[in-house]
Amino acid sequence: MEKITISCVNDGKQYLLEPGESLLSIAPPTVTDSRTKKEYPVLAAFVDHKLKDLDYKVYYPHQVEFIGYNHIDGRRAYFRSLSFLAQRAVRNLFPDKIFKINHSLPSGLYCKFRAEHISDEDIMRLREEMRRLVALDLPFTHKKILSAEAEAIFEAQNQRLKAGVQRSLGRYFCTVYYLDGVADNFYGPLVPSTGYLKVFDLMPFHHGFCLQYPSRVDITRVIQRQKQKKLTVTLKEYGYWCKTTGIVSVGALNQRLLDGKAVELINLCEARQERAYADLADKIYAARDHVKIVFLAGPSSSGKTSSSLRVAQQLKVLGMNPKVIELDNYFVERERTPKDEFGAYDFEALEAMDLELLGKHLNTLLDGGEVELPRYDFKQGRPFFEGKMMHLEENDILVMEGIHAMDPAMVPSVDQTRIYRIYASALTSLKLDENCCISTTDNRLLRRMVRDNRVRGISPEETIERWPSVRRGEEKYIFPFQENADSQFNTALLYELPLLRYYAEPLLRRIQPSSPTYAEAVRLLKFLSYIVALQPSEIQAIPPTSILREFIGGQTL
Repeated sequence: MEKITISCVNDGKQYLLEPGESLLSIAPPTVTDSRTKKEYPVLAAFVDHKLKDLDYKVYYPHQVEFIGYNHIDGRRAYFRSLSFLAQRAVRNLFPDKIFKINHSLPSGLYCKFRAEHISDEDIMRLREEMRRLVALDLPFTHKKILSAEAEAIFEAQNQRLKAGVQRSLGRYFCTVYYLDGVADNFYGPLVPSTGYLKVFDLMPFHHGFCLQYPSRVDITRVIQRQKQKKLTVTLKEYGYWCKTTGIVSVGALNQRLLDGKAVELINLCEARQERAYADLADKIYAARDHVKIVFLAGPSSSGKTSSSLRVAQQLKVLGMNPKVIELDNYFVERERTPKDEFGAYDFEALEAMDLELLGKHLNTLLDGGEVELPRYDFKQGRPFFEGKMMHLEENDILVMEGIHAMDPAMVPSVDQTRIYRIYASALTSLKLDENCCISTTDNRLLRRMVRDNRVRGISPEETIERWPSVRRGEEKYIFPFQENADSQFNTALLYELPLLRYYAEPLLRRIQPSSPTYAEAVRLLKFLSYIVALQPSEIQAIPPTSILREFIGGQTL
């Protein structure tokens, strides 16, 4: 038979492969990051902008780009493979235990046994068993089988959440991965073998452990341990909420919707969130003798704007009078704006704000004085003063939202005891199954995509293209300070992924195969395909004050 032509993006060369030959035969050992010039081992590949395992067999001409840990999809392949490695090691050492990955943490993945404490000795044994399996360089293989067969396999392995997902989807076939005789399914490619997973560690955490993966800065070391106590409490509370509703996985969520109980779920979720905003206002009210400023921060599309309005609304119920200062009006003149390593203006840097003026205004207001608020003209790149005055009465309280609100360096001259800080984020504890948790980042990306397209006319491609830059800003300026919050507020709602599928899926399907964002669109579409979408009649039940109305429209706050 005629050989297949493969065009490689990495080196610009063409290769001839036999029909049915895999990409492993032409995969280079490493790829070079264009920005840092560092070398990274190859982990996966894009085939015509679709993410594939390295053992992908070719039968037609393709364009192929090999990727490593420097690429987000390379890292995802590593994370998935590492979680399978951990599961295999657990089955070797503790065959009667049910291994679960609950959610992501700043330092890795939070893992535990179902309803059991994991001792430090068990963690040490598990670490050594994983290292032994890495040394054996065992292959990850996969094949397509009947969904009913896969469901039976997962039931036999006591992986009822995995079985439930297959049952709720009603599909004929699914892809199952295997490692040393154990089956599992994942929602994207794995690396070729366990030998690729040399860098990892297990850190005792809570009643389980944190499965740590390589740092992006130095792939020879695991990610640095970070403070995460308050974040963990927030996730634990949401996990308990999921458990009390009986919806801990996508399979259970799908079944609830298929049973016609979507509106009941929407009402329940909204009632819980309204109560949470009221509790937050109660805490601020209790500290009213000394607190006069509320700072609210959070990553992109976490619902900061809606949260500040909802908190303000609840404070009014308690007799307080919230006043808003928009931090965006405190930018410095364009020529004073710092630049990043690429020479572009870094509007997200702390130094891009006029911290001296902001601190002076806040201290004047706290001392009972009056200030003239600036208005920033982003076209001209400078602030203007137009006579808008402000002072604080006895029951007034300032509510301010901004990405640096958790950073004490933003207003170091202001008495910190006068400030109440709230960190808002969409932290879902909902899982696809036992060892595949849902990325809160994906949740926020879908929120932003829907809102940007509706409000600003921004295409889904543009949103995806900008997302890595948004994420870099979050990791630099927001996440390191989240533990400084007095309260962490979770804006996630159990029904929002079915809602986002209804709105985001048509947008993602517009992205053409020739687009550089096509691979991400395919990944998100595959993820959404596991979720039953809400119907228009059910969406109408979402109240106009819901935080999700900020993204889909119809909000009356």
